[in-house]
Amino acid sequence: MTSSATIPVAAFIPARYAATRFPAKLMQPLGNKTVIRHTYDATVATGLFNEVIVVTDSDIIYNEIVDNGGKAIMSLKPHESGSDRIAEAVAGLDVEVIINVQGDEPFIQKEPLQKLVQLFTDPMVQVGSLMRVIKSSEELQATSAVKVVVNKHNDALYFSRNVIPYVANPGIPVDHYLHIGVYGYRKQILLDFTTWPPALLERVEKLEQLRYLENGIKIRMAKVDFISVAIDTPEDLEQAKQMLAEK
Repeated sequence: MTSSATIPVAAFIPARYAATRFPAKLMQPLGNKTVIRHTYDATVATGLFNEVIVVTDSDIIYNEIVDNGGKAIMSLKPHESGSDRIAEAVAGLDVEVIINVQGDEPFIQKEPLQKLVQLFTDPMVQVGSLMRVIKSSEELQATSAVKVVVNKHNDALYFSRNVIPYVANPGIPVDHYLHIGVYGYRKQILLDFTTWPPALLERVEKLEQLRYLENGIKIRMAKVDFISVAIDTPEDLEQAKQMLAEK
């Protein structure tokens, strides 16, 4: 680990086999590796973590990682979210800070993950995440693109699928920020999170991170330039193959 050396930090990659929109997407070939192995290897290559571990409900994904020299844990119970899956895995482990890297992010990079890890050098930070400036009106208007507004300390005030803030005064310049769904948590707050029932705004917006805000837990945001390339559809996979070929 190259930063925050006094904090034991581990990266966990939740990996479901039966994705709703694109079943078995993590086992799809991308160049000479599967999507999940690209994500795992890219996370290891950052050098930021004491451990990198895939947490999965699938023997196929487990074997894909372990047979290629990686570390994986099988979930004991079915889980609705990656947070729940990771919480089960870390309950008995000696780790202070957990970074949740999505399994369908084969091009994850060091710079955004390093900024996320560095948030936890502040002992007041319990949960952290990432944001970047929105560059296009299409992305700003898309309900699939989650927006975030922050206070002067970069603590999230709210997340929404709608445009926030609403520009009632066009004479005041303002950046709009996209929430990038990579999270860091201190272990205890993640375990606490899984015991709280889904909150009202979380259920209305269908945004799990609002459960933290509704329970009074701040989410510290780090600004990055990273453009995420998640594999959610077969079309995304084709785009990723093209990107890999260009590299």
